[in-house]
Amino acid sequence: MDRSSSENLILLNREPNGIAYVTINRPKSLNSLTRSMIADLAKVFKSLDVDDSVKVIVLSGSGRAFCSGIDLTAAEKVFKGDMKDVESDLVAQMELCRKPIVGAIAGFAVTAGFEIALACDILIAAKGAKFIDTHSRFGIFPSWGLSQKLSRIIGANRAREVSLTAMPLTAELAEKWGLVNHLVEESELLKKAGEVAEAIIKNNQDLVLRYKSIINDGLKLNLGHALALEKEMALDYYNGMTKEQFKKMQEFIAARSSSRASKL
Repeated sequence: MDRSSSENLILLNREPNGIAYVTINRPKSLNSLTRSMIADLAKVFKSLDVDDSVKVIVLSGSGRAFCSGIDLTAAEKVFKGDMKDVESDLVAQMELCRKPIVGAIAGFAVTAGFEIALACDILIAAKGAKFIDTHSRFGIFPSWGLSQKLSRIIGANRAREVSLTAMPLTAELAEKWGLVNHLVEESELLKKAGEVAEAIIKNNQDLVLRYKSIINDGLKLNLGHALALEKEMALDYYNGMTKEQFKKMQEFIAARSSSRASKL
């Protein structure tokens, strides 16, 4: 473990293979977030974004929950705080982070915890985990994207039911609806998250960053504009490549093709 907050509420472990494990570590309070924890997490993601040794980030929670949301004893400070301050906005920093973020969800991901999960690029969930949106139950207005992101992933009607009833969405159903990528036993959760991260690391890291960017940026546009953006970014990418880079790409593809043929 190479970094933690003074109270060990946010843990960070950078592995030599390029994976950074970030853990919300307040298990006695089901990993509910105080204002200082939110700011600390925002700083962590900002620092990992510019750390060239880190290729993929895995985010999880310790104990019985991924994150049970905002600590309601400090709710006023959080909700009336610096909501427009991007530097201390956790979800804003996750969205700005160029590195792929794998969320490892066990137990509960409630309201703000649900929104943090939605800010991840890939979700691995333990069997029995639950996603719960309690905004409508407690009179809390969403501000980290839940009202907009969920419907784009699982469909508007399903999202309305999840948010307006405040009923739990099980990990099993979330996988069927396309919110969760992989459903595993809780004992295998971090292992599976690590495997997905390692698979990403094996690829061309410059292209991984560009690919994440074009997918996420394109989701904010209609299809026509998104396709135009892809074409523009592709032209910029290829025009910026040298003859040597093209040669290496061709050699790599040829080597892979030869290896596959030899196994047939």
